Amino acid sequence: MMDVFARVGAAVRYWLVDVGHATALFVRLVLLGPACMRRFGLVRDQMHFLGNYSLAIISVSGLFVGFVLALQGYNTLQRFGSASALGMLVALSLVRELGPVVSALLFAGRAGTSLTAEIGLMKAGEQLSAMEMMAIDPVARILAPRFWAGVLVMPILGAIFSAVGIWGGWLVGVVMIGVDAGSFWGQMQAGVDVWSDVGNGFIKTVVFGLTVSFIALRQGYEAQATPEGVARATTRTVVMASLTVLALDFVLTALMFTL
Repeated sequence: MMDVFARVGAAVRYWLVDVGHATALFVRLVLLGPACMRRFGLVRDQMHFLGNYSLAIISVSGLFVGFVLALQGYNTLQRFGSASALGMLVALSLVRELGPVVSALLFAGRAGTSLTAEIGLMKAGEQLSAMEMMAIDPVARILAPRFWAGVLVMPILGAIFSAVGIWGGWLVGVVMIGVDAGSFWGQMQAGVDVWSDVGNGFIKTVVFGLTVSFIALRQGYEAQATPEGVARATTRTVVMASLTVLALDFVLTALMFTL
């Protein structure tokens, strides 16, 4: 019985230590934000790297999500004689929910894994240790620009996803099915509010960018300096980031509907 309590206590202690290290790293990355903005060239290069990696899959996924939303929405709305509200349905679904969440999941699978693998390989090749030997802080020089680049690029990718998805919904709803174009855009303009709808989606993308970027960087920074350790860290990045995004989406949605 004492062995069971000892194992449980050790697991809790290791978990608390892990949470403490993660919190300290997150606070440090946040506090390094002004310094990164002063050396914006480093952040800009990482924004190009992360955005360029994710732009194609974000655009194609948004297009097909818009196709499916228009088809499903039209078949449902037609039963109630409300097919003219198809534009508002597509826009609200994308801007408030699907755009931020799906783009964050795709960002985690595409750019997040590359961040983890890059940092993990730098650690395995002892490049981070060499920087410390030269009195260069690897957190400030390597991790912080990538962290803030992910935070800044995530809202842009979410906006692209939603815009391409709305265009895809227009193609299916107006061009293919034959919904009136004036009703499609008019209902959308009347039913979508900039602050309560677009603003909430923007807040979600910023929070998801913080979450995915931090998880990816921390998993790479804490990975074992072996090829197997880097592979496991990459897998953990996708799993942890995806589950955290879905959990935060529920929390943020509940807060936005109650406030």
